[in-house]
Amino acid sequence: MNEKLIFKALANETRRQILAWLKHPKQSFPNAASNVARDGVCCGLIQQKAGLAQSTVSHYLHLLEQAGLVTTMRSGQWTFYKRNEAFIEQFIAKLGASL
Repeated sequence: MNEKLIFKALANETRRQILAWLKHPKQSFPNAASNVARDGVCCGLIQQKAGLAQSTVSHYLHLLEQAGLVTTMRSGQWTFYKRNEAFIEQFIAKLGASL
């Protein structure tokens, strides 16, 4: 667990917002064509909701993935993102124990 990388990923408000959206994907992305709760959310939907350039959102998602906060699943040309709940719970527990 690279805490420095996690804190770097969480330092940006938009990346924190993406994590919040992914916590409740059905509510955050109600018009998605796929089952976002099961499969995750594609970068394009996140990009539309964030209102940022695709390259910026891709970079943000890459940082969240590197930090371990999200997982990815590839399906053809699409990459789907989900929160890594087990990892997030571990991080919160470790943080709580150290403060």
